[in-house]
Amino acid sequence: MTAQTTPRGLRPHIGLFGRRNVGKSSLINALTQQEVAIVSESPGTTTDPVFKAIELLPFGPVTLIDTAGLDDEGFLGELRKKKTMEILRRCDLALVIWDYNSDFTFEKELIDLLRSNGTTIIGVENKIDCPSPGKAFIDKNIPVFRVSAKTGEGIAELKQELISILQSSYEEKPLIKDLVSPGDMVVLVVPIDLGAPKGRLILPQVQTIRDLLDAEATAVVTKERELAETLKKLGSPPRMVVTDSQVFHKVAEVVPQEVPLTSFSILFARYKGDLLTLVEGAKTIETLKPGDRVLISEACTHHPVPDDIGRVKIPHWLRQRLGFEIKTEINVGASFPDNLSQYRLIIHCGACMLNPKEMYYRILTAKREGVPITNYGIAIAYLQGLFPRVLEVFPEMRVKPQGTEPSTIAFHRVAGE
Repeated sequence: MTAQTTPRGLRPHIGLFGRRNVGKSSLINALTQQEVAIVSESPGTTTDPVFKAIELLPFGPVTLIDTAGLDDEGFLGELRKKKTMEILRRCDLALVIWDYNSDFTFEKELIDLLRSNGTTIIGVENKIDCPSPGKAFIDKNIPVFRVSAKTGEGIAELKQELISILQSSYEEKPLIKDLVSPGDMVVLVVPIDLGAPKGRLILPQVQTIRDLLDAEATAVVTKERELAETLKKLGSPPRMVVTDSQVFHKVAEVVPQEVPLTSFSILFARYKGDLLTLVEGAKTIETLKPGDRVLISEACTHHPVPDDIGRVKIPHWLRQRLGFEIKTEINVGASFPDNLSQYRLIIHCGACMLNPKEMYYRILTAKREGVPITNYGIAIAYLQGLFPRVLEVFPEMRVKPQGTEPSTIAFHRVAGE
């Protein structure tokens, strides 16, 4: 995949933050050597975040994000700052930028905020070509680079530092390749229904196929109606079966008990989030009471279909399991509610459109507010009585106390409970 075709959720995010008019847009243009962002002497030129996919060789594809100044003013300024804060929490690496006009009060607060979010930080003093030198900024815990986005001075050294940090600290989690061996065969069950995009597969299915190929394993793709016949034709049992969560129950009836079974969404629960925490969240479904509020959170926007998974199927399965009505509310897109305490449970999508940093933020925010969180696939498996079967394939879910069989599953408690 190239920088342009690699999905945004798979690339490290590098955000540029600072006051208005410190040269964030000029710097992103200098780093990309393209006119990506509009540059003006007028403060507040950048309104919405600007995303640019680039290749930082020899590391690989990344996303650079230009943001509005965090000292913006007025009603629109507050809206711009809110958008910038949404970007801040999803960044793996942040460039904090200032110039000779800065007194560093604001920058220090910004650095503290980034540190609390676990973000790697690089300080950048821009406009060193200007005659007014300004004060030096000293923070022994972050590297500081003096550059001129206008003349290009120091840009090559800054870019090399970005590459070094990414190479040494950014490590992508495996999706499925650590669960298989070369030569293994994995059956992927892909239903073609109203929600299936015409002429293509959805991102989790494509990524799973690619991960299996990278692991020198074989992917066999079939629909749920052809699954039984497909398993017969294989001759020997597959290493595992991975299914769309919406047909979990149908697939579980066909797949022999000795063949591991899980779903694309559960694979993504581990790949993009925290599998143990999301499993614990699903177990709290039994504690819901009539009238409790449950947040259904979808990271992508799509036109709802009649049998929509978040709006129709999951609420139906909840009523079916619990025997009473609960209140479900939908949150869609890149934003995430500020007040989670009003909910008794959050059921999140598979997060294929989010990067791991953003999904981690959402899980951490829920834990801080004491609200259990799970995801679609894990919740559906729990509601359909498929625990612990669909979790047995994951080593982190397997505990082997003395005197018990190797297949014994014990569910870990969330840290701090």
